[in-house]
Amino acid sequence: MLKMNRNEDAVSPVIGVILMVAITVILAAVIAAFVFGMGPAEMAPQASVRGSADSDGSNIIKLEHQGGDAIILDSAHTTVIVSGNTSTDGTITFNASSDTEFTAGETLYVYFNGTYPQLGEAGVAGNAAGIDDIAISGDTLNVKFIDVTSQQMIADLDVRF
Repeated sequence: MLKMNRNEDAVSPVIGVILMVAITVILAAVIAAFVFGMGPAEMAPQASVRGSADSDGSNIIKLEHQGGDAIILDSAHTTVIVSGNTSTDGTITFNASSDTEFTAGETLYVYFNGTYPQLGEAGVAGNAAGIDDIAISGDTLNVKFIDVTSQQMIADLDVRF
């Protein structure tokens, strides 16, 4: 009877080496993810903002912060865009001397100052000097609040006059 020698000693070490290389690659990927900061992206403030037409002396937009996170109103944190009427389209520039936080319970107004849309507080209501109608009856304007850091939408409002 012929006796055949089967040499299967090399199979186990080859599989072992392949497994060790795979484990090393997986560990390197996990460690690299932590080291290079591939964590969750920043989130935009979560706020509930309501927009309505305010026709108390002039057609302006009334914005009410109904709850949620405060919205920081400066060009480094938030962009506010008004569109829908070519004469009033544009990005609102913030006044450095105004209150920079829009918090729950506060009301702001969007009006037209003759050149571009402007954001102001309660004193602008009632057709104060320098305040022009931002829209006329039948217009629909869109107001968007965009978080600059995350480029996410905070609020997207359609206001009908």
